[in-house]
Amino acid sequence: MSVTPLAHVPAAHPAPAFRGRIGRDARSGHYAVPRRYRLHLAAACADGLRIAVVHSLLGLDDVCPVTFLDPVPDCPDGGHSALRPLYEASAHRYTGAAVAPVLSDDWSGRIVSTHAADITRDLARHFGSGRPALYPCGAESETEAVERMCRGIEQSAQHAGSAGGEAEERAAALEQLLDALGSLERWLVGRDHLIRDHITAADVELWVTLVQLDTVHRHHLDAAAVRRVADHPTLWGYARRLTAHPAFGTHLDLAGIARRHHARCRGLEAAGAAVQILDWAAHAARSA
Repeated sequence: MSVTPLAHVPAAHPAPAFRGRIGRDARSGHYAVPRRYRLHLAAACADGLRIAVVHSLLGLDDVCPVTFLDPVPDCPDGGHSALRPLYEASAHRYTGAAVAPVLSDDWSGRIVSTHAADITRDLARHFGSGRPALYPCGAESETEAVERMCRGIEQSAQHAGSAGGEAEERAAALEQLLDALGSLERWLVGRDHLIRDHITAADVELWVTLVQLDTVHRHHLDAAAVRRVADHPTLWGYARRLTAHPAFGTHLDLAGIARRHHARCRGLEAAGAAVQILDWAAHAARSA
């Protein structure tokens, strides 16, 4: 596989600085009270996009307000200056980056959690009563399996388009990526959704992964590789249908994703950048 050399700045995934939970008793420290909590999200970030979609699917605008941040962090360390007061109020002499996403407690002015998976689960568990079951009872192992597969897709895509390493290693990573996409392609034949007959958190996870694959990772692949990635019509048709859903498409900030990508990656792009798989804007516009 031929890839134009890149000066790629790999995405950092630091451990969450805060990992509190919303609960139902005094032991949790954070009662599930409507309008007590606030989300701070950059929708151009994969984790921010996941949380924004879950928040919309659950219809939580009046329960947990959202403050949307600029797609590109304005601090040299990759943090957001708007979040710095929250971080400093939550940890004495905090010196790390003030990164999003953040779930904050308006009562105390402190951060509850910066762990995306915990945030989405707590929103669904404690504020999702009578709303769509995004984490259906008995589907925990299936949801976690999808999350692992999506992490594998992201890692394989990154390695396949890496500027460093040997050509054989990049080719092997591409094959791993295509194997995962092929498995999903076969699984989705005759299905509208991934693990149940309605939208679940697993669908949100996979949709965000596919968005990242087409809007970020393909920029580092050659055109032949992108065409092989695109050659999964059932999978990309599934992504297209979800994009037309208002809870998904309205949060798709393509310009913001592009700005964020170019702020993190420097140098020439591979030929695959010119081979768009889906016209995301067109399908998202239909949901408006």
